[in-house]
Amino acid sequence: MRVRFWGTRGSIPVGLTAADVRDKLAQALVQASGRTFGSYEEAHSYATSELDFSLTHTFGGHTPCVEIELPGDEYYVCDMGSGARPFGVHVLARQARKPATVNVFMSHVHWDHIMGFPFFGPAYVPGTKIHIHGCHDVLEQAFRLQQSPPCFPVTWEQLGATIDFVKLEPDKPYDINGMTVTPHLQLHGGDSYGYRFEHQGKSVVYSTDSEHKLENRAEAEAFANFFREADVVIFDAMYALAEAISVKADWGHSSNIVGVELCQMARAKHLVLFHHEPANNDATLEGLLKEARRFEELTRGDQALRVSASYDGMEIDL
Repeated sequence: MRVRFWGTRGSIPVGLTAADVRDKLAQALVQASGRTFGSYEEAHSYATSELDFSLTHTFGGHTPCVEIELPGDEYYVCDMGSGARPFGVHVLARQARKPATVNVFMSHVHWDHIMGFPFFGPAYVPGTKIHIHGCHDVLEQAFRLQQSPPCFPVTWEQLGATIDFVKLEPDKPYDINGMTVTPHLQLHGGDSYGYRFEHQGKSVVYSTDSEHKLENRAEAEAFANFFREADVVIFDAMYALAEAISVKADWGHSSNIVGVELCQMARAKHLVLFHHEPANNDATLEGLLKEARRFEELTRGDQALRVSASYDGMEIDL
């Protein structure tokens, strides 16, 4: 099982500006002051080993789209944010003109989670099969609505793929081509659903757009059970803890610190911070990651929790 991130931002896509690039370059030059490099390889090695991730990389700007790759010919993906466009390019290249079968699992239908579908290349290829799974009654209506005039020039009826919608029930496990998929209700405006994917002894939890109130012990324990001993938990960490419990309380998102606490309760193995705030630059996101890692160290019991921050292009092999 492999997890591949095509989009990790929340709310709206963002991109690096020219000012952002200049700032990264200037900071890198300051840190390298006095150093000389005899070759590209030496410079590359220095950048890789000594400079912070936020200077040499970017967390990216696409909205949610996360692929769960399994052996076989079919594709499995969570949400159709703007990351669905590069995911579609990947599918078309891999298929080499052969129609694909794509299984989509929708957390909910807010715009940042469906906006990539009109640009999802396989949807235009005759013979392609797309199964869109979700727990919302308005699932099909939302997808059709964004491709209705005057919102988009290509209507739903003009798509070449065969597309169907599969209604799921919360907390009911489903067998999909040998993978067990279980949705779980989350606290978010209009409701959101997390998914637990289990295959050949490995488990991945995709839990975005979910607010957690840890003072509600029953709710916290229910999520800890949903996360129980997962190999990877992809977790909505849109805010810092102070934001999540003050000015942005009841906004439907969570924090890096709460992610650590819940994963520790669940004895999960790897927490991946996700659904990054679009106003946060790479340095801020790296700071939130370091804060979460430090908190994990201070509160660690008998089992360490690995903590990462997702970025567009990130892959995790299980």
